[in-house]
Amino acid sequence: MIREQFSSQPRANKRTDLSTDVVVAGGGLAGVCAAISAARAGSRVILVQDRPVLGGNASSEVRLWALGATSHMGNNNRYSREGGLIDEVMLENTYRNPMGNPLIFDAVLLDKVVAEPNITLLLNTAVYQVNKSGSRRIESCDGFCSQNSIHYRLAAPVFIDATGDGLLAFNAGASFRIGAEARDEFGEGMAPSEANRELLGHSLFFYSKRMNHPVQYQAPDFAYTQEEIGALPRSKNIQSGDSGCKFWWLEYGGIKDTIYETEDIKWELWKIVYGIWDYIKNSGRYEDVENLTLEWVGTIPGKRESRRFEGEYMLTQQDIVEQREFDDIISFGGWAIDLHPAEGVYSDKPPCSQYHAKGVYQIPYRSFLSRDIDNLLLAGRIISASHIAFGSTRVMITCAHGGQAMGQAAAISVANQCDPKALLAPDAMAHLQQRLNLTGHGLPGMALNKEHCLSRRAEVNTSSTFEGLTLGTATGWASLSQSLAQMLPLTECEFPEVRLRVKAEAATELTVQLRVSEKAQNYTPEITLASQTLSLAAGEQEITLAFDVTAPTRQYGFICFIANDKVQLATTDQRLTGLATVMHKEHKAVSNTGKQEAPAGSGIDEFEIWTPERRPGGKNLALHFSQPLELYHPKNLSNGFTRPWLGSNAWVASPDDVKPQVHWRWHDPVSIQTVRLFFDCDYDHALETVLMEHPENHMPFCVRQYRLLDDQGRVLYQCLDNHQSVNLVRFEQPVTTRTLTLELEHPSREVPAGLFEVYIHSDQSTQAK
Repeated sequence: MIREQFSSQPRANKRTDLSTDVVVAGGGLAGVCAAISAARAGSRVILVQDRPVLGGNASSEVRLWALGATSHMGNNNRYSREGGLIDEVMLENTYRNPMGNPLIFDAVLLDKVVAEPNITLLLNTAVYQVNKSGSRRIESCDGFCSQNSIHYRLAAPVFIDATGDGLLAFNAGASFRIGAEARDEFGEGMAPSEANRELLGHSLFFYSKRMNHPVQYQAPDFAYTQEEIGALPRSKNIQSGDSGCKFWWLEYGGIKDTIYETEDIKWELWKIVYGIWDYIKNSGRYEDVENLTLEWVGTIPGKRESRRFEGEYMLTQQDIVEQREFDDIISFGGWAIDLHPAEGVYSDKPPCSQYHAKGVYQIPYRSFLSRDIDNLLLAGRIISASHIAFGSTRVMITCAHGGQAMGQAAAISVANQCDPKALLAPDAMAHLQQRLNLTGHGLPGMALNKEHCLSRRAEVNTSSTFEGLTLGTATGWASLSQSLAQMLPLTECEFPEVRLRVKAEAATELTVQLRVSEKAQNYTPEITLASQTLSLAAGEQEITLAFDVTAPTRQYGFICFIANDKVQLATTDQRLTGLATVMHKEHKAVSNTGKQEAPAGSGIDEFEIWTPERRPGGKNLALHFSQPLELYHPKNLSNGFTRPWLGSNAWVASPDDVKPQVHWRWHDPVSIQTVRLFFDCDYDHALETVLMEHPENHMPFCVRQYRLLDDQGRVLYQCLDNHQSVNLVRFEQPVTTRTLTLELEHPSREVPAGLFEVYIHSDQSTQAK
């Protein structure tokens, strides 16, 4: 029994002081990735989250699908899905949760965090104040847990602010901005002529469910009436079959204070949501709604914008559109510059304007460094970007990718007993970039440094290689109701003749063009190298394409078949790493009408957008070549690239090889501690976390079963169900051998086994964990 007498003085809550290496404030995707990244790199981490679940806007409390550079596969950013830790999380979710259940995604995130012994997780704990040891330094931060009534004081040499509103940075006194900069500050064509306080607002989602019996609904008294809902400018967007984040346009709050008035914004959205459901159920405007019931309504809104903090560099519109390069690149983005009217659902303007760049853009480390607080790293939507650039950098997977980099940077800073800004030194930055890429981070155009890799001085042989004379046997047909292109890696050699079966309903003409991108790293088919117009007779026939051109540089090319609804092209069920077909079509989810047309003076490029079809669609064309294409040479296993970039960068075995193998042979015995295998989990495929269901839980290109053997044929390691891009095999004791053999199984009859890269290392202490 506990009994305590009356106290005339106020009692104090229990206080617990914790000291660690890195404090991460905020448990959204950026904070989760920062915490896990730092922990795996050897730092002790405290992750403090003010909600009962992890994930922020991606959690079951909000239920927004998480996306980044892939943009629903609705832009020209091929093979651009963010790699490393967030790729691991998204692939794990697709493996366990292809139906997109938000509760299971909560569990996936929680599983990843609690699996790390270096992480102390504090849920339901709100950080509300920092304590400084000097004008430019945070000593500790204070938090309070609403569930156990404990006041925490958290001390560390390095802090990462991933709170969304920038609570640490704000309380530490760091410079910040709210609203849009004037056009003349950075010369951004999309910026307003004068600075303003207009922001992107909040959205509140709801789920509906169809029952097997009629369900009545009576709106709460606080809900807006059917007449008020019908008067909303956006009421025409309401579809009875929509649910969840398909109501992303249900937005409000951009004209208010999205920090201090966020509860008022939530109440307004509740009034709208419950009123919309009354409108759907009871207005008589919608059919087949009798059996629909309201299953779930968000209790907190998804917040888009509040503070942005000033860093050592502020990313701008031009950095995105021109795809500017930075020596201190540690992340990348690719979502459109996506801006919404501040009035939200009360605006008569379109709910958003999305303008895409021609490819992915780089984000420098300096944009994550507070220019004012020396031991603070910024992560998530609060990084140093103008309001216009923020329109792209704010999306969750982009935030998570940068968060992972911040965790790695924090761990290096702790290990070296230096402030994060010290990592701007060229050697330190190269080390950070290498540590990130070893996790499969995928910094654009940056290969792994294999100076210390044992495979660099080994003789490498493979049991077979895909010959590249054909993309596969014809098994189906694709209509040319829309223009369609086969993407192929090109080399600086004359393009070979191509043969293809086609069908024509009647005599007609077919125009075929060979196109490339202006920038070699992009996937925008904007420059026509050659064109042919062929006369087709009615019926099935074979055509031959002879472009007689040489590609200007190593890059992807597009064999573009211009739309003709009388024509069908032969397709194959065989799928191959780094190859895809794309179509010149609309994609309404990302404001893509097939061609981006820019407002005058906006500084936005105009270009065509060619996008893939999601599986099970998106078949390759059954092309045959007059000479082999070197698509998958074994030398690709040593070039340091872990995804397609200017070429496939992969080795692929022959489909006829019953036991595909890669052999490494050294002149003298070597001691192997770790082996990193970089597989193809289709970086072109978007892995939305909720609402959108996925047709598979394994990416079809990914090798699921493999073995590693030593020079005596002994099995060192065996994997029977891989579904991840990066596999780290760490031996308990170093293995001494003259050879290493990797045996692979083909993923399926339609997909031959492939591999991007192998990094063999003798000393795990010098690499990322």
